[in-house]
Amino acid sequence: MTAAGHPAPRPAATAPVPAAPGTDAGQGPRWEAVCLGESMITFLPDRPGPLAAVPSFARTIGGAESNVACALAAAGHRTRWVSRVGTDGFGDHLLAAVAAYGTDTTAVTRDPDRPTGLYFRTADDRGAAGHEVAYYRHGSAASAMSPDTVPYASLLATRVLHLTGITAALSADCLALLRDLTAPRPGRPLVSFDVNHRPRLWQGRTDGPAVLAELADRADLVLVGEDEAAEVWGLHTPEAIRAALPGPRHLVVKRGSQGALAYDGDAVTEEPAPTVEVVAPVGAGDAFAAGFLSALLRGLPARDRLRHGHLVAAAALTVPGDLTAPPARAHADRLAGLDAAAWGRLRLGPGWTRAGAAEEVRVP
Repeated sequence: MTAAGHPAPRPAATAPVPAAPGTDAGQGPRWEAVCLGESMITFLPDRPGPLAAVPSFARTIGGAESNVACALAAAGHRTRWVSRVGTDGFGDHLLAAVAAYGTDTTAVTRDPDRPTGLYFRTADDRGAAGHEVAYYRHGSAASAMSPDTVPYASLLATRVLHLTGITAALSADCLALLRDLTAPRPGRPLVSFDVNHRPRLWQGRTDGPAVLAELADRADLVLVGEDEAAEVWGLHTPEAIRAALPGPRHLVVKRGSQGALAYDGDAVTEEPAPTVEVVAPVGAGDAFAAGFLSALLRGLPARDRLRHGHLVAAAALTVPGDLTAPPARAHADRLAGLDAAAWGRLRLGPGWTRAGAAEEVRVP
């Protein structure tokens, strides 16, 4: 806050993401963001511990790309999720759950021959030594995505096309689709690529690092964790990551509790993360991507893009599941506009996103 108790003046805004060519000049593209990738039925344990010791699970949904689409829709953006699901009851539930967030699902194909993917996981952090994930997605409906089953033309009318490295690991057809979508061509919307390295999906293959680097360098915006880049490529600093990925105009390096750093061309902006009382250490990466993309779509400057990423991530970290509604736009804008000292004193706990929940947002 300034001495008068108001948010600090914002840096000058940058131009918003341009409309995709070929769309209506008066209204722009139909969608602000199209997110393509597999979503699965997720079974969350009712208590911590190894999967063998967990007696029951709660059913929810999980999928990096649909998580981003749902969070953006909840933040007021026009979003579409594109994928394939089975004609089973799990596919019915996925479509209904994603649509309930306000995301369009009419481009999702139902596959009568392949099932909807499932997975079970333990309650601890993905990076914890005891973390377990049991995937049941081999041969799933989404693994049959390809340039033939998901034609590029169906994805064109958007300002941002959001992809992740998860899809590249599902099948050869899925990798061919991502190569098609990231290829330079007239009318391509801004391509956002979250590396999202999942070692289990690359088991038995040695091409994972090269594939992820190839796709990332063909995108316009890349999001990657600093620890992730070290694991995948042996790159340990933001400078080394940028040197290895010169292609994207926008590169965001997430540094966990230390914050995040964004390259926009040659300009570099770094913002610390607020202190968060973590309830469940899952879902933060997708939430950060949604917050950053929302601010980018609104034409906000780099500082605010990073801060909105941190705030939406904090919303996910302070609830038990992977997916939650982001803070109201006015609430997030007020916090993102704090001066550096006040931002550094933020303490966000459970319930902080509720309207009037000022007691959970402590700015001494």
